[in-house]
Amino acid sequence: QAKAVCDVGLFVGATSTELDAYLPAAQAACGLKIYVSETFGSLRIDELGLLHRFFRTWAETGDALGYRGRGAPAGIGPIAVHAEELMLPVCLQLSHLYNVPLHIVHVTRRSEIELIARAKERGYPVTCEVTPHHLFLTEEDAKRLGALGDMRPRLATADDVAAMWEYLPVFDIFATDHAPHTLAEKALETPPPGVPGLETMLPLLLTAVHEDRLTLEDITRRCVDAPRQIYGLPEQPATYVDVDVDAGYTLDAATLHSRVKWSPFAGQRLFGRVTRVVLRGEPCFVDGEVRAAPGSGLVLFQHEERTEK
Repeated sequence: QAKAVCDVGLFVGATSTELDAYLPAAQAACGLKIYVSETFGSLRIDELGLLHRFFRTWAETGDALGYRGRGAPAGIGPIAVHAEELMLPVCLQLSHLYNVPLHIVHVTRRSEIELIARAKERGYPVTCEVTPHHLFLTEEDAKRLGALGDMRPRLATADDVAAMWEYLPVFDIFATDHAPHTLAEKALETPPPGVPGLETMLPLLLTAVHEDRLTLEDITRRCVDAPRQIYGLPEQPATYVDVDVDAGYTLDAATLHSRVKWSPFAGQRLFGRVTRVVLRGEPCFVDGEVRAAPGSGLVLFQHEERTEK
């Protein structure tokens, strides 16, 4: 927290060892993150017995403490899964079986969002999100970008991207899936997957507003209202973002404030620029300059304040 210039929250991660070690940290986390499909490193858990145990123990904890998204201000968050193809229905059914809030991260394919839509219609306790790179890029862009377009889930077909827009009402959250790997890391023989996206998400979404593909209400609902509800985020009084919706410019990755100075969207024409960010009454970003003092951000759920539902 000593370096934080914005509020941050941390997930606890499921691993195939020390299976119950995460439980003491449950209330101090946004939720439980499980990778059940292809990912980098050794985080993948796709054995049914292990998944069953994680859902069962998280449900038992939720039964005892409550879930923040269901009105328990000091409870626990949802299970968040990266689940593709056949692993998605497995997680949906486990969520339904134990009545555990389930959040599906970075949905990519038509078959997946159609299944999630069906589960929502049936009353399953599921929410989901989509990233800008899965809204605006396809597998053809991945060929052009090489390692700079490699991520998990991988970029999909043009029809899959069309489905992300077709089923937009089903999506609860727009998420960055920010993974700021350096150019040196991306040049390795086995480069880590992932792309930076923290500063480019809002301009990309505002560009979609400029093109009449989204409304400002679509953005605020999926970037502010729904995340607060799903994760039980604490209120941030006197906190807001000012944007110039008419500003047109070409994205120069060298101007980004991330630890890396590249973007798969570098050189793209954008419309909409963040001009000011105010956090609890204090300007923390103004006209391209970070003004927040290190330590002014909070690590969420490690303080007494909680959002009452």
